[in-house]
Amino acid sequence: MRARSEPLAGEIDLNDVAAGDGYLFVRDGVGVAGRGVAARVPADAAAAFLAAIDHDDRVGGVSPRAIGVLPFRPGSPAELVVPQTCVVKAADGRAWVTVVGEGDDAPGEAQLDRVRRPAGRAQAFTVAPRTPVGHYLDAVISARQAVRDGRLAKAVIARQVTVASDEAIDVHAVLLRLKAAFGSSYRYSVDGLIGASPELMVAVDGSTVRSHPLAGTAPRTGDPQTDARAAAALIASTKDQVEHRVVIDMIHDTLLPWCSYLDWEPEPSVIQVANVQHLATALEGRLGEPRPDVVTLARALSPTPALGGAPRDAALALIAAVEGFDRGRYGGAVGWVDGRGEGTWAVVIRCAELNDARTAAVLTAGGGIVAASDPPAELAETQAKFQAMLAALVRP
Repeated sequence: MRARSEPLAGEIDLNDVAAGDGYLFVRDGVGVAGRGVAARVPADAAAAFLAAIDHDDRVGGVSPRAIGVLPFRPGSPAELVVPQTCVVKAADGRAWVTVVGEGDDAPGEAQLDRVRRPAGRAQAFTVAPRTPVGHYLDAVISARQAVRDGRLAKAVIARQVTVASDEAIDVHAVLLRLKAAFGSSYRYSVDGLIGASPELMVAVDGSTVRSHPLAGTAPRTGDPQTDARAAAALIASTKDQVEHRVVIDMIHDTLLPWCSYLDWEPEPSVIQVANVQHLATALEGRLGEPRPDVVTLARALSPTPALGGAPRDAALALIAAVEGFDRGRYGGAVGWVDGRGEGTWAVVIRCAELNDARTAAVLTAGGGIVAASDPPAELAETQAKFQAMLAALVRP
């Protein structure tokens, strides 16, 4: 397999490159978008596969990339997509296109399709619970009791709703709405999974490794004073601080054996997105040699206690017993990797899973359950989290 990378000039919106049928992973204009499929490769072998491509690098210091999703269940099989045409916008301001081909079909001059932006249109939707509310509340109570009994430190319980329409959902339009409302989140589109995650699971850049986990949530109203009071209450909440600490400790303990050092913020801060705010703690370290690739680290971390619980095995067993559905890709990791093993992966949350006809989408949202959790309050938290995707999908 051969590839060629060339610099790009001018304004390029990665959402328009991905459009409705491509691949996207972007935050604040930095990321990757792809069209077509040159190859699908096992996730754990993706970095080696990319490194073996005969690559004509006319940009300097870049590598072909693959994009994809690791499912929620640890160790589940996963494939990443190597796009035929891959457009990258880097944090240093550079932009380039990589075109991948096979044998005599190796790329010539790279050409990008110019995708027309979708026109506005009215569309009718229905929104209905997929998980009965009573079932969800019972699951929360079961998880809380397990924590109170000392069997768990935390478990994340989720529920689902379905959005349906007689017409196909315009994915390109949804991505543009997510950009407008959640531009500083990691926005993604991979094989029918679309979303906007505020949570960085892990990123590798050279020998630097970073993570920015979130746990503990409060709603936002749009009123600055009300939101400031909610943020102060979030920081003061013993329940939310306990939930957050469980996540930080696990991520620290998991990454540390690969690192020569690993630093983290001594106190969590509050990260705000359009509809909610979270407790957040940044971690950063230096990887030792031999350096693991980013997929290896994402596999080790996923699912974090922010989406599963702690201890992991016991929490996952409880989730399987009481939640009532298979999470699939929700709660896993989404991102990209290159031939050097570098890349960025976010937690799969604030997402919608589309059916093949794109006439229906399943939305999933959950929250961490600890000893002090209140079931109605947990229900309200999921309602707030659903708003991100509902607002992007359901437009009159």
